[in-house]
Amino acid sequence: MKNYIFLPLLFSTLLATAQNDAISRFFKSYADDDRFSSVYISPKMFQLVSKIKIDDMDSDLQELLKTIQGLHILSTEVSPQAFYKEAVGKINVNEYEQLMKVRDKGEDVLFLTKYNATNPGKLEELLMLVGGEDEFTLISFIGNIDLNKIGKLGKALNIEGSEHLEKLPKKN
Repeated sequence: MKNYIFLPLLFSTLLATAQNDAISRFFKSYADDDRFSSVYISPKMFQLVSKIKIDDMDSDLQELLKTIQGLHILSTEVSPQAFYKEAVGKINVNEYEQLMKVRDKGEDVLFLTKYNATNPGKLEELLMLVGGEDEFTLISFIGNIDLNKIGKLGKALNIEGSEHLEKLPKKN
């Protein structure tokens, strides 16, 4: 009987790991490809930056930096629609809740969220995919994410494609 209870738990853990691995594998498969710009910011870097006193840094932004555990960015101008379709195909979007999808002037922007299983009110991942005629961008934020503050981080880091973060709906 114990095995019957254990197996579903193991299977759900493996699925969650496989999903994170799909994003990691996609990122890793193109991170060293010369057609792509890639950025990985570790949890340690976010911790260090959040501790630095910067006079003109917004307090909301400083608080958000303390909760981010990692950031992956992958971007290219080569065959952007093909890479967008590949990413959507490889990433099991059913593991995420679609927050918003925007299609404007030949550009698709998809925001996917994954909520923390132990704290359903908190986001554990925000995934943004952008595919258009001119660019493909994948941005994955990991941590305890506040949607009301994430746009400020994109502006502060001056990340290509982060202007789309401002399209996110604000939560009350």
